[in-house]
Amino acid sequence: MKILGIDPGYAIVGYGVIDFTANRFTTLDYGAITTPAHTEFCSRLGQIYTDMQQLLDLHHPQAMAVEKLFFTNNKTTGIAVAQARGVILLAATQAGVPVYEYNPMQVKQAVVGYGKAVKSQVQEMTRSLLNLRAVPKPDDTADALAIAICHAHTAGSLLADRYFSQRL
Repeated sequence: MKILGIDPGYAIVGYGVIDFTANRFTTLDYGAITTPAHTEFCSRLGQIYTDMQQLLDLHHPQAMAVEKLFFTNNKTTGIAVAQARGVILLAATQAGVPVYEYNPMQVKQAVVGYGKAVKSQVQEMTRSLLNLRAVPKPDDTADALAIAICHAHTAGSLLADRYFSQRL
């Protein structure tokens, strides 16, 4: 299964494309969509949308795994990230790619085995699972790969849940 993992943002959108077949990971691509800081916000959203369309057209993933928003203190930044996330989801929907959402604790649990793992543990385990020489930079890229791994580890149980819920 080819999975596109996304760590949403409006300055940096991390992405990672992996293939998970026969319980083996293959890293296909990773990087970040970046938008210049002093660009009008609507233009930034447009660039994210266009770049997402190009990624989807290039890789044709079977699933997109996206991190759910987690608001901490700065609600203004959260709203802007939510808007960026909206154009990302729109691009996936228009490309016919199913979207799956995971919160940070689910990602940590799936990648490290502990839902309260620290960022460095998640990054190192992501590097190890994908057999990479170094932790990908920027951090948003490593996070996107971790989100894709989370979906790979979770997809089987999601399929089973759908099967059994349809049978009831």
